[in-house]
Amino acid sequence: MSEQTCVDILTRHGVKPTANRILVAKALETAGRPLSLSELEAKIKTIDKSGVFRALTLFREHHLVHVIEDGGDGVRYELCRSHDCEHDDDIHVHFYCEQCRRTYCLDDIKIPPVQLSGGFVMNSVNYMVKGICPACRED
Repeated sequence: MSEQTCVDILTRHGVKPTANRILVAKALETAGRPLSLSELEAKIKTIDKSGVFRALTLFREHHLVHVIEDGGDGVRYELCRSHDCEHDDDIHVHFYCEQCRRTYCLDDIKIPPVQLSGGFVMNSVNYMVKGICPACRED
């Protein structure tokens, strides 16, 4: 993702494109998979943990990232591909490797619709499959 594309996406979501926010967004985009706060912190050496966390919190409030509860060591963040500043409609399956503790996006798997009854209202959904990834199976 070019810096200008990143600036455009941040602006479209109502987020002021500061240098730190651009770095965080670019790090998420180039990772190609959801990242934890500690993974982001290790990837971006020029911003401290609190700066990265503040950017992620702001991104979440503006529907620029979504948070994935991976059931392993916490949560991971990834850029929303829909880039809709009103809501996140980028719902897809994730795979959590129990060995390397990485989370992968599985965009090619169809998600069945969930029909809630009894007055329940869905705000979000987390489709997480757990197991061993191909790289860890080879080891």
